[in-house]
Amino acid sequence: MNSLPPVLPVPPPGATPQRVLTVAGSDSGGGAGIEADMRTMALLGVHACVAVTAVTVQNTLGVKSFHEVPDDVVAAQIEAVVADIGVHAAKTGMLASSRIIATLAATWRRLDLGVPLVVDPVCASMHGDPLLAVSDLNALREQLFPLATLVTPNLDEVRLLVDIDVVDAGSQRAAAKALHALGPGWVLVKGGHLRSSDTSCDLLYDGADCYEFTAPRVPTGNDHGGGDTLASAIACALAHGFSVPDAVTFGKQWVTECLRAAYPLGHGHGPVSALFRLS
Repeated sequence: MNSLPPVLPVPPPGATPQRVLTVAGSDSGGGAGIEADMRTMALLGVHACVAVTAVTVQNTLGVKSFHEVPDDVVAAQIEAVVADIGVHAAKTGMLASSRIIATLAATWRRLDLGVPLVVDPVCASMHGDPLLAVSDLNALREQLFPLATLVTPNLDEVRLLVDIDVVDAGSQRAAAKALHALGPGWVLVKGGHLRSSDTSCDLLYDGADCYEFTAPRVPTGNDHGGGDTLASAIACALAHGFSVPDAVTFGKQWVTECLRAAYPLGHGHGPVSALFRLS
């Protein structure tokens, strides 16, 4: 892997930057979801476009409830952005229901954009609050995964999607192979929740080769929005033409710096912070 610094080319004032679309839910606490996506994209010099799938009622203690956006409105947001602004990459987060997933997949196929799609298969919040019903998981597996350039599940999502408990390197590889069989181009099985070592190891798999990305584990409880931030950084790198392995290298370095800069907020888990980029 190349060693890439946590920075992407920033366009000069007045120049139009790369555009990345996030299709995800809104976090009223500002720590995750679209808010985290836009924060990372802005600080990486990318123009963020959005298609809101749900409005959550949440804070640092958890998700109290959420309101699903009608699927035709989700599709209309995507179509409006693409028709006028155009995008160089897209990523997904909370999709809320099988109806929205099916609509997104149909819209993506119809538009045939030919740009990278990063799918972060958000099924539950970090507090364990459900953000997608178990009955809706098949829509992710069957309709969206085959369209994805890259999927980025955490270990809880791996268990829900392919019924594999990742406890070591061997089961992490087995999970990557099972997920890849569902149709995405690449799979990144994140190891952040595997607390058995002082390093965090993510495994990338393309159906033939495995790539490991290891970073020191950052000792913080303020890690809200880490998955969104990683997927957004990867999407930004892909929008700049990075290969998938180099984009993941970049995203891993970026989220590690965001974890180091994380701050306390409220009475629960504070957010990872892309604000380090300002200094």
